[in-house]
Amino acid sequence: MTTLADQLTALGLRDTAAHLDDVLALAIKRRWSPTQLLEHLVATEQQERTRRSLERRLARSRLGRFTPMTDFDWAWPKRIDRAAVEAVLRLGFLAEARNVVLVAAQGLGKTMIAQNIGHAAVLAGTHVLFTTAAHLLLDLGSQESTRALARRLNYYTTRGLLLIDEIGYLSYDARAADLLFQVVTRRYEKRSLVLTTNLPFSEWPTIFPNAGSAVALIDRLVHHADILTIDGDSYRRRVAEAQRKPSRPSAEA
Repeated sequence: MTTLADQLTALGLRDTAAHLDDVLALAIKRRWSPTQLLEHLVATEQQERTRRSLERRLARSRLGRFTPMTDFDWAWPKRIDRAAVEAVLRLGFLAEARNVVLVAAQGLGKTMIAQNIGHAAVLAGTHVLFTTAAHLLLDLGSQESTRALARRLNYYTTRGLLLIDEIGYLSYDARAADLLFQVVTRRYEKRSLVLTTNLPFSEWPTIFPNAGSAVALIDRLVHHADILTIDGDSYRRRVAEAQRKPSRPSAEA
């Protein structure tokens, strides 16, 4: 049995090898025919491979921990197009290689929505990568050779869905703008992008001052894009203020 389990493992049938004794006992108990046994093995191996594939995609997505959309307070923002948000969560934009841009001030849930979009895409079988603008540009800008830069650009441009968070919180030089432009251009009309920003496009030149590619970058992003704007006050600030309020004195006090 040990040799058989090793042979099954060598063939890639890891789940069968790990549970060989249980599978054979179940087959005897239920008096399966050879065909039924094989059908059971195929079904369990497919389920296990699907599970492992999902785990790998989730790990590689770098989505981290996030709040699910079921906990999103739709009543808090002063303006949000719920139907549009729910539409992008259904991932129809992926088939058309469209982009999604979430524009909102800090604390209104744009990162949370982006992470939920990414998670839905992972569950749908898409290879996803979530990163911040700062990390992406630092990574690309630190490459010491043309070949190394080409490899990193390929890494960011070949993901099925790339999510870039927090564009607008920091300013970057012209080279950073050019690097982001390369990522956007390589994905243009081929693979979707999801971006979050705290600034309207009219203020993007402040992110990349003196960068000649800024206008072209915006043009490529919005040409095929769903732009979702959220207005209101910071939800995190509301929670923090509520926590700071002193509790009511007890009756005894």
